[in-house]
Amino acid sequence: MPLALLALAIGAFGIGTTEFVIMGLLPEVAADFQVSIPTAGFLVTGYALGVVLGAPLMTVLGTRVARKRMLMILMGLFVIGNVVSATAPVFDVMLVGRVIASLAHGAFFGIGSVVAADLVAPHKKAGAIAMMFTGLTVANVVGVPLGTYIGQSVGWRATCFAVAALGVIGLLGVAGLVPDQPRAEGVRLRHELAAFRNVQVLLAMAMTVLGFGGVFAAITYITPMMTEIAGYSASSVTWLLVLFGLGMVGGNLLGGKFADRHLMPLLYVSLGALAVVLSLFTLTAHNKIAAAVTIVLIGGLGFATVPPLQKRVLDQAAGAPTLASAVNIGAFNLGNALSAWLGGVVISAGLGYTAPNWVGAVLAASALVLAVVSSTLERRTATRSRLIATRIPEPAAVPAAQH
Repeated sequence: MPLALLALAIGAFGIGTTEFVIMGLLPEVAADFQVSIPTAGFLVTGYALGVVLGAPLMTVLGTRVARKRMLMILMGLFVIGNVVSATAPVFDVMLVGRVIASLAHGAFFGIGSVVAADLVAPHKKAGAIAMMFTGLTVANVVGVPLGTYIGQSVGWRATCFAVAALGVIGLLGVAGLVPDQPRAEGVRLRHELAAFRNVQVLLAMAMTVLGFGGVFAAITYITPMMTEIAGYSASSVTWLLVLFGLGMVGGNLLGGKFADRHLMPLLYVSLGALAVVLSLFTLTAHNKIAAAVTIVLIGGLGFATVPPLQKRVLDQAAGAPTLASAVNIGAFNLGNALSAWLGGVVISAGLGYTAPNWVGAVLAASALVLAVVSSTLERRTATRSRLIATRIPEPAAVPAAQH
């Protein structure tokens, strides 16, 4: 494994920690700034929107910058954002700090995916992407629980400073371990934008929104579901989320292992199984052990789709993949926001705390349908190309000159 992948994984670990740790610290932040918990929840919403908007914005701004330098700039921005949050005198300033940090998220993973894929042989690209995303998944197992503990024991500002320190380590790792990759000559913004005229790129991004949205439809409301339905205590939810994180780690690694050789079959299996498991969660949520096992499966199946979807975008946008890769990261967060909203709608409609699981199942099943459509279109295009090639006559031989 190239050491550069370790540097990218460290950066991903810091970013993953700062994204999710705030969910466990909302009461402390709300009490400190004397705002309501729903108001403090804007720290989560603001970060997600910052990722969606920041992914294309920062990537476009970096089109004239070498990828390594841009990764360093993004990690620097991430550090600044967390320091602003840690030292914020009022809530609004902390929200600004969260948004600043979020601007680095999508572009870092998007550009980092391209860099990781370029570091290895073509048949190992998905594995390299998965290695970088391992930092994000491990953050949910180690970073988020540890950050929550620090925040509840010492104060949430200490957690923000600790995450900023992770960002510094990631920045130094990128500077020292990631090789220089000169900006591709002849590739301009119009080339990057041209990728979005490719229907396969758009289908892959739609699969990202729907597939990962299926995961977060259930996980967003895991606390009331587990405490009110399964009968867990509120303090147990943290450990249930650790189980979810372990599932993410395993699914991400398996996705990276098989995506290089069996990309579309992997998507069929993972999305189909995810839809089934989310449907069953409406039943298993009533039993503590069954619910815990289901949470692991949701994390595993959900993240098994990440390396193949990211690789598919890179493959279909070949030649100018950076912007498409970054926008696909934003698509994950768009899926999170969409599914959280839909889950809230069905709960508000009085359908109960398990109703978001049905929303997630429908979203995952919809992603599976798009995967089948994408594969069918790809086969038809390939068949048409072969037919056209067979109809082109060979050039007639020029007769030899007569003497």
